[in-house]
Amino acid sequence: MRIGLYGGSFNPIHNGHTSLAQSLVDQGLVDEVWLLVSPLNPLKQTSGDIAAYEHRLRMAELACKGHKGLRVSDFESHLPIPSYTITTLDAIAATYPQHTFCLVIGADNWQGFNKWYKSDEIIARYPILVYNRPGFSLDESTSSFPPTVKVVDTPLYDISSTELRNSLRQGDNPTQWLAAEVLEYIKENGLYK
Repeated sequence: MRIGLYGGSFNPIHNGHTSLAQSLVDQGLVDEVWLLVSPLNPLKQTSGDIAAYEHRLRMAELACKGHKGLRVSDFESHLPIPSYTITTLDAIAATYPQHTFCLVIGADNWQGFNKWYKSDEIIARYPILVYNRPGFSLDESTSSFPPTVKVVDTPLYDISSTELRNSLRQGDNPTQWLAAEVLEYIKENGLYK
């Protein structure tokens, strides 16, 4: 199978994440998308604003329930921290040799991709699907990309996990952006207060 690896903090996971992943499956770009919940992103500052890994993993599982072709993976939690993308890709490809893997990233990440650890190796050895994000747009017809990189057409969602955390802190109920089960889980566990 062709597997798209979509990594992130998912703090919290929202409908933009799952809709994007579902779009990749529905378009036939991949057979499945595995959402890799990252214990620690080497390029992001850590703060007290991040929910415990177990909470983020559980919220991702709840959000993906009922989505055909979406799976949640704790694979990175079994690797040394921080796990750089090339390390994760190599380890997961060795663990599941029956599948082929590609990396799924946003246009904002692509614009800073040269800062990623061993980015040239990733580009040389793994296909990359790049989706546009509000404020970060790429166009294959006007820009040149390595042959392993494809800009994909997916719906745009103008929301971020940071905005959702702020909204939750203010006592809002962002029901249009969070699966009902995820919102309930956040409330039950007193997250993002």
